[in-house]
Amino acid sequence: MKTFKMPGTEITAPNVVLGLMRIQEKTDEEVRKLVRTATDAGITFLDHADLYGSGRHGCERRFAEAMRLTPSERERLVIQTKTGIMHPGPYFDFSYEHIVESVDESLAALDTDYIDILLLHRPDALVEPEEVARAFDDLAAAGKVRAFGVSNHTARQMDLLRKYVAQPIVANQVQLSITHAPLISQGIAANMQGLDQSIARDDGIVDYCRLHDITLQAWSPFQAGFFDGPFLGSERYPELNAVIDRLAAKYDVPPIAIAVAWITRHPAQMQVVIGTTNPERVAASAEGSDIPLTRPEWYELVRAAGYTVP
Repeated sequence: MKTFKMPGTEITAPNVVLGLMRIQEKTDEEVRKLVRTATDAGITFLDHADLYGSGRHGCERRFAEAMRLTPSERERLVIQTKTGIMHPGPYFDFSYEHIVESVDESLAALDTDYIDILLLHRPDALVEPEEVARAFDDLAAAGKVRAFGVSNHTARQMDLLRKYVAQPIVANQVQLSITHAPLISQGIAANMQGLDQSIARDDGIVDYCRLHDITLQAWSPFQAGFFDGPFLGSERYPELNAVIDRLAAKYDVPPIAIAVAWITRHPAQMQVVIGTTNPERVAASAEGSDIPLTRPEWYELVRAAGYTVP
């Protein structure tokens, strides 16, 4: 498992992350096996959100009930959680009161004294960055949160926060897969008239994060689009799957590892957030951590996914 020191933190992190948004109905043993499989493969970074599960903090609570971590076990993990999406609605709340209250609830649900990284979960159009800054200051001073980041934020939204927030924004979790890659594909086809791919929709998130030492975390790395099914093995993507299968055979890994490797190969040093509850798929995904895809192979996957490479 490839690891790196996340800029702006003291955290040594793997480049594959286990997302735990689907564990609510799993038994204690199923949760333990899932996490144990991940950690055995070097995936020691776990991703939560207050939103996940039935009722607020449902999956966080389920995790703590099943794992019952000792202090030493807790220290070996990086636990990240998110706040800001409200239900019913949905709507968003980045107020001081909500951020602080949500963190206290997450600490109780996770049965831990601290959260390693707190992300703001999707942008709040009504954000008052001074309130976010005050919340982050108080949470950091109290030792409740060690580092802070965002999710699905544009470059300018991050700039607005960074004007007021004293702590570094260390991560931005965004949707990214081979077939859902406007963050990357737009730059490949920049300045091409009449091509939809060349239209900038994200304000240059990838380049911005590289310039400002913000780690990109890719969620839904196997989804074809916005929760419309996986591209792996899908009849919708025969050419792409043919290329993936050929590369999987070349590197002697499962096809899912190639989907991970396409992201981890990018020099932005991204993390891949996998959301499966299948231990075998977790282990298979981990094999994509450090596959050295060549430039021709990486671009071949881009073309096979339907993007234009001029």
